[in-house]
Amino acid sequence: MAEQSVQPHQGEVEAEMSFLEHLEVLRWHLIRGIASIALFGIVMFLSKDFVFDRIIFGPKFADFPTYQFFCHFFNTMCEPPLLEIQTIKVEEKFITHLKVSIILGLVVAFPYIFYEAWRFIKPGLYPREQRAAKGIVLICSMLFLTGVCFGYFIISPFALKFLSSYEIADTASTATLTSYVNNMTMYTVPAGIIFELPIVVFFLSKVGLITPEFMRKYRRMAIVVILVLAAIITPPDPTTQVLIGVPLYILYEVSILISKRVVAQQLEEEEAYA
Repeated sequence: MAEQSVQPHQGEVEAEMSFLEHLEVLRWHLIRGIASIALFGIVMFLSKDFVFDRIIFGPKFADFPTYQFFCHFFNTMCEPPLLEIQTIKVEEKFITHLKVSIILGLVVAFPYIFYEAWRFIKPGLYPREQRAAKGIVLICSMLFLTGVCFGYFIISPFALKFLSSYEIADTASTATLTSYVNNMTMYTVPAGIIFELPIVVFFLSKVGLITPEFMRKYRRMAIVVILVLAAIITPPDPTTQVLIGVPLYILYEVSILISKRVVAQQLEEEEAYA
């Protein structure tokens, strides 16, 4: 009985929070999220040798897992990209070191950042909406980290191999440290965001902006976009294009199933209330 009397009171207190009080709550969520990025960023900054030798420059070496796998099973990608890295500014090494530390700090802290965001959003949802989104922090974190790993182990080695071996007249493949890091960031972080597609479709379907019929209608266009993307980031080899294109297509089909399930649940709820 005591618990039943407390819960409505807590709900009323949250409902009566002023705009400034909501801003104060948001401020602390942001502070904790930024602090987590700073904490992991410091760890990455202090682990300079491991971060650059084993992670950032990993796709430059022959012992990179992707090269070993494709060389063993498909007899391709047996040689790493012939790419020399240089710096052209005095401060480039230090600035790049800071940049890499912040980016990796953001990637590692992403689950906690999303957890803080969810803690802020959750009280404003109805109980049935909270139940529908149960486990969203874990799912979003897994999708993002899976996408980053996909970009790191699949996209980056193929892209670096193709771009470094592309020839124009008598030119050598040399990249600045800044250019190399920017490319590695482009291959990984956006991939993590793209892998959040099922979650985006889930919420857009909830509010009626996307339907499974709409996604099926534009399936062919989506396939063309996926194939073009796979052709751009891979060498002219059908095997590697398929290996990159198939996971992206599966992601699209999973999103259709999610949209279909959301729409079906909404119809069931409407019939139940009718």
